[in-house]
Amino acid sequence: MKRTKKKMESVIIKTGIKGFDELIEGGFKEGKIILLSGTPGTGKSIFAMEYLYNGASKFGERGLYVTLEEKKDALINQAMQFGWDFKELEKKGLLEVMEIGIKSITERTVQDIVRKAKKGKIRRLVLDSISSLAINTPTTYLKTSELTEMAVKKFVYGFINDLRQLKETTSLIISQTVDGQISSDGVSEFVCDGIIYIMYEAIAGQYTRSLMIRKMRETRNNPDIHPMEITHKGIVVHPGLGES
Repeated sequence: MKRTKKKMESVIIKTGIKGFDELIEGGFKEGKIILLSGTPGTGKSIFAMEYLYNGASKFGERGLYVTLEEKKDALINQAMQFGWDFKELEKKGLLEVMEIGIKSITERTVQDIVRKAKKGKIRRLVLDSISSLAINTPTTYLKTSELTEMAVKKFVYGFINDLRQLKETTSLIISQTVDGQISSDGVSEFVCDGIIYIMYEAIAGQYTRSLMIRKMRETRNNPDIHPMEITHKGIVVHPGLGES
């Protein structure tokens, strides 16, 4: 397993995504939890899948994709469109897709994920998505039969903090933006160590994607808005305005 060390022996986890790692001093710091946020169709799941695929295929790091939205087969088929053979990596024990139905979410769900990650020595974890998790907050957190903002925040806050038990696992948590907010739950952007925000906008009559790093604790990051492209081989992040 190839790992890069910087400053005080911090382990750097490279995403392997073209044009991205140089924006954050070479990659994520090991054990950090990163929020990957954007509107539907921006490429969040593709970014996350490539993060896991590169980790397994290039660096020999085991990955776990926890999906609360897509069916496992649909996600595997989507990955294959980019040449990422998740089934082959599963056979080698380097990657697993864990499908959790929204009706199966309980207060024990996070501990189930933590146990699986520890047992499988998972180095890269993706949760897709915190938005689905939030709207299915277990009834044990509710004082009434309806969701309350405080109950959702309490559940999401506790869920993310429980993931910190995974000291050697670097996690990406996907979230949908709502009404200009970074997340739909209103708390994950404060709890997570970093925020990657992907935008999909109409410019000069054409839709374009762009990526911005809103924060990255303990890491100097490039704050510019960077054009982002989804190619047949995966994601490419281009230099921002004013960069060579």
